[in-house]
Amino acid sequence: MDKSIKIKTENLFFSYHNNLVLKNVSVEFREHYISAIIGPSGIGKSTFLMTLNRLWESISGAAMKGKIKIQFDGEFQDIYDQSYSLTNLRRSVGMVFQTPNPLPMSIYRNVAFPLKLAGHKKKDYIDHMVEEALKRAYLWGEVKDRLHNDAFTLSGGQQQRLCIARSLILEPEILLFDEPTSSLDAESGMGIEELLVSLKEQCTLLVVSHYGDQVKRIADTVVELSDGHLIPVNE
Repeated sequence: MDKSIKIKTENLFFSYHNNLVLKNVSVEFREHYISAIIGPSGIGKSTFLMTLNRLWESISGAAMKGKIKIQFDGEFQDIYDQSYSLTNLRRSVGMVFQTPNPLPMSIYRNVAFPLKLAGHKKKDYIDHMVEEALKRAYLWGEVKDRLHNDAFTLSGGQQQRLCIARSLILEPEILLFDEPTSSLDAESGMGIEELLVSLKEQCTLLVVSHYGDQVKRIADTVVELSDGHLIPVNE
């Protein structure tokens, strides 16, 4: 398995309304690893994830300085360089949130939505990609006969896998997970854990988690956010 560095931050600082949340963070994450980020609630773990796809930029009062570089096509790209496409970044770095957030539309349209947003119009291609994404999210067998049903008819665990499928359809190189099992029951949570482990063959995964047992089960490496600093716990 390729263990080269996929993501690295250099002297990263982040603040909300002048309140410093991340302090001089320089850290590296390996390709095709599941890297867990641990630490108490409310100290900036989710914020750190959002620096990796620039999702924070619409938040009032937020500010960042430092560099974040991600390896694409064998070369590190400064994702905050003005010449780097935000659209390309968001296609390459997907994110799945703590609470499942299906769109108010059918199962099929939920998964197809990113492709249509990207301008794809060929139905055969979209059909194929939707099926592949649902298979990769271990959901196809459960929904293939009801693709045009409302996504909110799915269970909580199914909705989370639907959101993962929606992220997978653009074939991202990195997936960010912000406590992906915290709103699920134990059985559904275990299913998501198994899915994450299977995905690292194709993606690099960063997972914020509050569950020590979960981290032990799925993580290849662990970093702890403490007082604004990311500290490696193991390698």
